Amino acid sequence: MRAVVQRVSRASVKVGDEITGEIEKGLLVLLGVAHEDTEADADYLAEKIAGLRVFEDDAGKMNLSVIDVEGSVLAVSQFTLFGDVRRGKRPSFDEAARPELARRLYEHFVERVRKLGLRCETGRFQQMMEVELVNSGPVTILMDSKKGF
Repeated sequence: MRAVVQRVSRASVKVGDEITGEIEKGLLVLLGVAHEDTEADADYLAEKIAGLRVFEDDAGKMNLSVIDVEGSVLAVSQFTLFGDVRRGKRPSFDEAARPELARRLYEHFVERVRKLGLRCETGRFQQMMEVELVNSGPVTILMDSKKGF
């Protein structure tokens, strides 16, 4: 499972004209699921992201988590995080999970984040979405449950 985590001052996701998720200060998480991922991968990333110390403390050091600053999470599924362009210019998505597994693990991730005490807004699985964000910093962290990077 892969995630692109961005510290934001605000973010939202729309499907058509409907805003399906919107947050102020917090983290935008773009989440991709691979075919070999399990609930353990979703749990690992949810816990890691909830405790990720990317918010500044009073001394200006990135030392606080989204929980510490009482922020929120906006989780958006994004299978293209498993796009492989090592051969040619057209991405291959062979490593991405089938929709049934991806949906189940994405929803498990969202529920795990909520159980950790965070407000977690979402996009809409398998829909064309428009994501808007103001990246604060900018701070962007790449994460992989298999610790590939």
